[in-house]
Amino acid sequence: VEMRGTLGGTCLNVGCIPSKALLQSSHHFHDAKHHFADHGIQIEGEIKMDVGKMMETKAKTVTGLTGGIEHLLKKHKVDYFKGKGTITGPNGVSVALSDGGDKILDSKNIVIATGSEVTPLPPVPVDNAGGKIVDSTGALEIGKIPETMAVIGGGVIGLEMGSVWSRLGTKVTVIEFMDRICPSMDLELTKKFQQTLKKQGFKFKLKTKVTGNEVLEDGVNITTEAAKGGKEKTEKYD
Repeated sequence: VEMRGTLGGTCLNVGCIPSKALLQSSHHFHDAKHHFADHGIQIEGEIKMDVGKMMETKAKTVTGLTGGIEHLLKKHKVDYFKGKGTITGPNGVSVALSDGGDKILDSKNIVIATGSEVTPLPPVPVDNAGGKIVDSTGALEIGKIPETMAVIGGGVIGLEMGSVWSRLGTKVTVIEFMDRICPSMDLELTKKFQQTLKKQGFKFKLKTKVTGNEVLEDGVNITTEAAKGGKEKTEKYD
């Protein structure tokens, strides 16, 4: 039972796989622009990124893998229902089918594998449809290369998506409440990681918290202050 309509969960649909596809595309672009000449590869004219084509390649990657899982389920005779499941008892699941109607399933065992969702941050409410303040899912659908971007939270997912757009020319600033990025990871590793991202052009505001935002026609004003409190500062990002 899967309500998304495609198999593979968060990872294949809006997580690891699409983000890695974008990382690969941006890596090729960055290499062509900054490192090909080091190897004697000469390209005449300006190197440009077709964001639409990049997104199309990402979508094909996702479709290929999710479709492959569906094929495997059919091959091994696993029943697949598209819809929202509700556990009705120790051995029962009611499915509100995506195409309409309901299906009652009886089973000896039930595996709950509901996946994850983004933790809300009240000072900056997510609006993926608006395209200004987005979560990790919305970041996979940005339609043009922004000039500036704020990544709120120095965790692996935000840094990964920031790296995609940094390679394409966006000036990325990471705002992190703690005194280092990826605070739950090994200290030596994260120091090296931050050095690598700085070389890529990242800017870091550590020990900083976000207190508010203002969505504008041409960007977002982000208000921050020191994690321990202090004078507020407002900066604009695309």
